[in-house]
Amino acid sequence: MDIEDRYFKNISSRERVIFEGAITMGALFHQFVGTPVNSENAETLEKSIKEAMELQPCIEEVEVKIDRKMLEEAKSKFNYVSLNGDMLDIRVVSKYADKKAVLRMEYIEELKYPLMYVEDINE
Repeated sequence: MDIEDRYFKNISSRERVIFEGAITMGALFHQFVGTPVNSENAETLEKSIKEAMELQPCIEEVEVKIDRKMLEEAKSKFNYVSLNGDMLDIRVVSKYADKKAVLRMEYIEELKYPLMYVEDINE
């Protein structure tokens, strides 16, 4: 079965590369937000998120940074917090055909919100 002809013939390569990166970004956010984390296991969680998301179709690279300062500030007497979007700085690079897109998620102080956006498209 030709997946491209059957399911993606109605979108351009540019739209497809953005779609694939955005699917990964959304999956990452909804799968990992709420995960128990502290300063001691943050690096392990970053690596796990990266490696899991790089398995997704068309994903070339994922960078994950968890804000250690926010972890320490939010830490409870139980020595962990639940990961939230404000703590994440994510960069996803997707590639499809001759297109490459960089999607980001980062906390924007002025918005008080972890914003997902398209940072760049190489055409």
